[in-house]
Amino acid sequence: MVDLTRIASGLSGTAQIIVGPEHTAPFVGSGRIAVLATPVMINVIEAAALNAVEHLLPQGYQSLGIHLDVSHVAATPVGLRVTATAEVVRVESRTITFRVEARDDFETIGGGTHRRVVVSVARFDERVQRKVRDDG
Repeated sequence: MVDLTRIASGLSGTAQIIVGPEHTAPFVGSGRIAVLATPVMINVIEAAALNAVEHLLPQGYQSLGIHLDVSHVAATPVGLRVTATAEVVRVESRTITFRVEARDDFETIGGGTHRRVVVSVARFDERVQRKVRDDG
């Protein structure tokens, strides 16, 4: 079992982007209005969660996103900064649960919960490679 004693409730991380045309819904194929795309907001949220805990994991381990329950409630136009925060609220076995929020320069644009599981990189890669071999 992996040692996650360094990961505790209250740890937090942040990530930011300045919304560019490549971050908009039409560009990523998730809508027609040129505002921040929900998949991009989710990416920034996941980056914040990584920044909270990844540097504390034992060598040879990393976390993978396994569940998101988020809302995207306000539009962000090109040119504004989006900052996501992720705070650890629970660690159970290999699963870390975060409370997440995304804000632009004016308001909260989304939030919810996010879960990540900690895996051995070598074992994970071995499993993925089996799928590649079995596909051919």
